[in-house]
Amino acid sequence: MFRRKPPKPASRPMRFRSEGFDVHKSGISRFDLRDAYHFAVTISWPLFAIALLSSGLIINLIFAFLYLARPGAVQNLAPGDYPMAFFFSLETQATVGYGEMAPASLYGHTVAGAEIVVGMTFTAIMTGLLFVRFSKPKARFVFADNAVIATHNGQPTFMLRIANGRFTMLTHATANVGILLAETTDEGQHYRADHDLKLVRRKAHIFPLTWTLMHVIDHASPLHGLDAPALARLDVRLVLTLDARDSALGAAVQDIRTYTHEQVIFGMRYADAVWTDNMGRTTADLSRLSLLMPESEHSDSFDVL
Repeated sequence: MFRRKPPKPASRPMRFRSEGFDVHKSGISRFDLRDAYHFAVTISWPLFAIALLSSGLIINLIFAFLYLARPGAVQNLAPGDYPMAFFFSLETQATVGYGEMAPASLYGHTVAGAEIVVGMTFTAIMTGLLFVRFSKPKARFVFADNAVIATHNGQPTFMLRIANGRFTMLTHATANVGILLAETTDEGQHYRADHDLKLVRRKAHIFPLTWTLMHVIDHASPLHGLDAPALARLDVRLVLTLDARDSALGAAVQDIRTYTHEQVIFGMRYADAVWTDNMGRTTADLSRLSLLMPESEHSDSFDVL
């Protein structure tokens, strides 16, 4: 439930953007040591790279200071030579030795042993996180820039075109489209109501090229009787969620896309994007996925699905 005039938060709200939603939250911490894994795999690649390099730098700076804290702990290390202590720490953490410097006392061996354990643990954790980030299945669904409402089979129909952006087959695809409408209760409380748009076909056994999702706007439809000004007045937002299985990866992929009322076009339909060439081959031009034309014009295109 969303209030238009929320109470003042007890703590400073944090802003995050996700799939078209600009949301502020308060009363929680963005980083929780009990859930560090989720934080590490969901932050952006630039931020992850900065965190990785910073962590490694801090570890080596600390151990360099420890080597210098007791003179004579490392042979051939001059007192106060912080740069050389830093590089010795870096070499120790990487378990690389060049023979010039080595621990020369019990204290030096203790610090070096501790750094080796810390370094191996750090390397193992970062290697695992890198593997997870690189191996995480990435959906390559392509979405039309706009949804359209036009006449189809004599009925007003909401349509939204999507495509498989990979050269491999997707299977067991499932699509769901919801609509968020601003409503007011009898008590005057404002909220967004989530309504499901019943699709003509919401599942596809194979998803090779394109797929136009269709919702018939009948008397039971949440879109019934709504024109462009009404969509703007109700601050309509459409949410599309997609699930499929990538046969090449052998893994499930998901994606989400939102559309505002400004991205719903009336009286237009999608132009040809799929056709059969002279040799009988089905061809799709995904650069035309968002191309629109007046619904009165004839089209010979078809969806593979």
